[in-house]
Amino acid sequence: MTHSPAPDTGSWWDQRYREGSDRWELGSPAPPLQLFFSEHAQAPKPPAQVLVPGCGRGHEAVFLAALGFAVVGLDFSAEAIAEARRLHGEQPARLRWLQADLLDGGALEAAGLGPASCDGVLEHTCYCAIDPHLRPAYRQSVARLIKPQGWLLGLFWCHGRPGGPPYGSDADQLVADFTAAGFSQELWFPATNSAPGPDNQPRDHEWVGLWRRVAH
Repeated sequence: MTHSPAPDTGSWWDQRYREGSDRWELGSPAPPLQLFFSEHAQAPKPPAQVLVPGCGRGHEAVFLAALGFAVVGLDFSAEAIAEARRLHGEQPARLRWLQADLLDGGALEAAGLGPASCDGVLEHTCYCAIDPHLRPAYRQSVARLIKPQGWLLGLFWCHGRPGGPPYGSDADQLVADFTAAGFSQELWFPATNSAPGPDNQPRDHEWVGLWRRVAH
């Protein structure tokens, strides 16, 4: 008897990317994040070293690199990283791709992502892709990677539907969890220009959050 890989394995996501069934592919950066960087006074500014975890096909990573950030696009799916390289290439000192697990501190450190190695982290579709029981480890990992007073900017899916991925979040609980993990909230608001979902229905319940890593 054979078993399908679990949703929290790279091989499961490899299959999704091969089939094109990851469902949240937009073909471009998420509109709320593009709008935030172009119009919001508190948007982070380059130069800065930024990690994009769960980067998928790399659209947000390439967007940040074009703005002048030095970006690492991270994913534990080999297929995702291969697609990102095929679509976007690499740019020395500006954009690189890394296949590794965000929750594997040893692998990250071996790749040059040690404690306080990042000025910022851009989150989109990683937090909602992992099983909720792994979220404490996610918060611990990004807190370790971000420099004191560095930033975490995210677009989070705060829906209440059961199951996943994508797994939902409670907006108030999410803020409490990141605060407990050592982050100070600067902004937290519902997105107003989310892209349609795969069924052309509104991609509702997206929230934009900006936090600072509290210095110890």
